[in-house]
Amino acid sequence: MMNVEDFLYGEFHLEQVLLDILETGAVQRLKNIHQGGASYLVNPEWNVTRYEHSVGVMLLIRKLGGSIREQIGGLIHDISHTAFSHVIDLVMKNKDQDYHDKIFPDIFSTSEIPGILQKHGYAPDEILPIDQWPLLEKPLPDLCADRIDYTLRDLVTYNKITIEEAASFLRELTLQENKICISHIDAAEWFVETYYREVIDFFLDPLNVLGYAVLSDVLSEALLRQILTVSELGKNDAEVWKTLTSSKDPVIQAKIGRLSKDMVEDERNFHYHTKKKIRIIDPLVYHKNGIRRGSEISRKITCLNEEALRRSQKGVYIRLVD
Repeated sequence: MMNVEDFLYGEFHLEQVLLDILETGAVQRLKNIHQGGASYLVNPEWNVTRYEHSVGVMLLIRKLGGSIREQIGGLIHDISHTAFSHVIDLVMKNKDQDYHDKIFPDIFSTSEIPGILQKHGYAPDEILPIDQWPLLEKPLPDLCADRIDYTLRDLVTYNKITIEEAASFLRELTLQENKICISHIDAAEWFVETYYREVIDFFLDPLNVLGYAVLSDVLSEALLRQILTVSELGKNDAEVWKTLTSSKDPVIQAKIGRLSKDMVEDERNFHYHTKKKIRIIDPLVYHKNGIRRGSEISRKITCLNEEALRRSQKGVYIRLVD
């Protein structure tokens, strides 16, 4: 057993199976896959990685009392993300933003992970499918470890919330009927508001939108011109970016140049209009010895959800300025 420490969850002793999986190429590669996709290209401070997130999800599941099998699921749930994460969904015109889910079985089966599982007495089909695990993944509007971690991790790292606020919220989490619930409505209101700072304010930040739109355009053109292949997107961000930036193709270089252009929001005269996957959250709250949706108790949550839906449906319009 060895100690692993995380700024959100603290220090933990990990079993050898988890340590061995941590050291696989499939998981180590995530150190060079950015959580925000193209975000780090337009703002170097937007640099949280899928590795940090995956370790965090594993530890949050552990903190909530999840089994070793579910912790393994949490640790490996993002190994199939291609370079630049969800940018591939724009390239593939995949509205559900689940390209990585579709290729997960192939990425998993060709990695070292099945052999490590068997070495430690676990069958791969005890871990898969990943979406069987109730703490790891839940459809919206529920809470799950994946959703909680990326929200808190991004916003603490980018100084939008404090580590003390995140710690206070984590203390409010409770398991009821194997579902993640929040103990008090004020904590539920805080998280709903915080979640929308992530999936609306951050995801739809015009600079972020520019990064996604331009990079998806660059990747699409590179695939069309056979500068890249789809299989090469299985490399990490730095490797794919080097291929793009070292290309002599003038069209590719001109498109890359758009990343550094100034831009303004303009609904009438725009170069890019982007909508993100609609993400509306309505966490379960343990209230008066029963489980209820936050919106059943709090008018504030209802209003936050209505505004988030409106902004999601509208999207963001940006115009490049010469």
